[in-house]
Amino acid sequence: MALQITFGLYLLGMLAIGYYAWRRTRSFDDYILGGRSLNPWVTALAAGASDMSGWLLMGLPGALYAAGLAESWIAIGLVLGAWANWRFVAGPLRVYTERAGNALTLPDYFTHRFLDRSRLLRVFSAVVILVFFAIYSASGIVAGGRLFESTFGLSYETAIFAGAAVTIAYTLVGGFLAVSWTDAVQATLMVLALILTPVAVIAMAGGPAEAWATIAAAEPTRVDWLHGTSVVGIVSLLAWGLGYCGQPHILARFMAAESLAAIKPARRIAMSWMVICLVGAMAVGFYANAFFAGNPEAAAPVAANPERVFIVLTQQLFHPWVAGVLLSAVLAAIMSTLSCQLLVCASALTEDFYKPFVRPKATQRELIWVGRSALLLVALVAIVLAWNPDNRVLSLVSYAWAGFGSAFGPVVVLSLLWRGMTRNGALAGMVVGAVTVLVWKPFGWFGLYEMVPGVLLASLAIVLVSRLGRAPAAEVTERFDAVRLELAAR
Repeated sequence: MALQITFGLYLLGMLAIGYYAWRRTRSFDDYILGGRSLNPWVTALAAGASDMSGWLLMGLPGALYAAGLAESWIAIGLVLGAWANWRFVAGPLRVYTERAGNALTLPDYFTHRFLDRSRLLRVFSAVVILVFFAIYSASGIVAGGRLFESTFGLSYETAIFAGAAVTIAYTLVGGFLAVSWTDAVQATLMVLALILTPVAVIAMAGGPAEAWATIAAAEPTRVDWLHGTSVVGIVSLLAWGLGYCGQPHILARFMAAESLAAIKPARRIAMSWMVICLVGAMAVGFYANAFFAGNPEAAAPVAANPERVFIVLTQQLFHPWVAGVLLSAVLAAIMSTLSCQLLVCASALTEDFYKPFVRPKATQRELIWVGRSALLLVALVAIVLAWNPDNRVLSLVSYAWAGFGSAFGPVVVLSLLWRGMTRNGALAGMVVGAVTVLVWKPFGWFGLYEMVPGVLLASLAIVLVSRLGRAPAAEVTERFDAVRLELAAR
């Protein structure tokens, strides 16, 4: 009963924030990007929470529990990639999107950045968003389903509806402000859970040294950072960091910051939060091996699916009231990412399809309601994709992460740094990056994560096509120079 009450209070709190955000939403700009009003704390915590998703409390601990420290390379790659994204992309993108027609979405930015009157960039980038976010959103719904299935004993099919319902509700009503404010609350809950849970696990296992010795004695391979790895394997794990520059739901937080000056303090807050959360998540999964070593019956629920390790540990280590709060962190991680993904998809359908091609003169109120309808449609598609109970969170996330990182990452970075990049170069990079991931994934050639060839080939396509084609128009280069001057002045 304690779990149900705790979950219920948490969900009611999220709905209350959604209602308050609904009262503050006056225009489509507010609904999609919050009127560019996020302060450094909300910018940082919203970016972090929308980034990590259920993977942080389910996929990563499960990987460390099953394979040991060799899975830690992925966290190192993520920290490096996130820092580079904040350092080299966040500020320029915040300035450029405002100067380039006050772009509200990534496709909108590409269109204005390259003066693409054909609208090919808008259409193709919106299609990429819809395809890969449908997969990404499905991963969140799967994670939510696992949580409700484990906690309340529901069937998987019922659990995925229960897990998605509240997220859809507050996102549908409150839009970007609801998503960002709830993300800040959820990020706080996540870091609390990832400090308390590993401390409790290590303490119950006898302390850090004894727990390490227990793991080393029972499974020596768990403490070997290089066990079962290869150069290709380590490169593949580190390559996850390449994906940050192409994730629309993270880039939207940069675009919504209240000013360029807010980016620097937000970067410090975000990176501190990220390191604490990743270390905590890895510690939970790794030291769970010591906790379960002398109690195989307690480990039984995790044997079938290691991604449940955080949930099972929380239920076994803490009083039900405390466990309810900590398990709400899992729900928070899931809801924070799922909500912003659904909103980005709704933005793409409304701002990049409906408004330019169906109703160019649509009113602000009409666009808001079209956006809400689009969000509901995307959510239903994601639920269908999540219906298979054999889905794994980490597998779904890795596919979508590589898709965005390859299709958008090189285009975003080079568009902000290279004056000579052209519209055709951008389009070539998107197509090559997306197609590479779609083709590489089923075959898994050389055991290499599809992000690596995707980013490399997309970057090469951008440079070659831009060099061989017609130079950018004077208006494009003048705007680029103006933005660089503004950034240099700050």
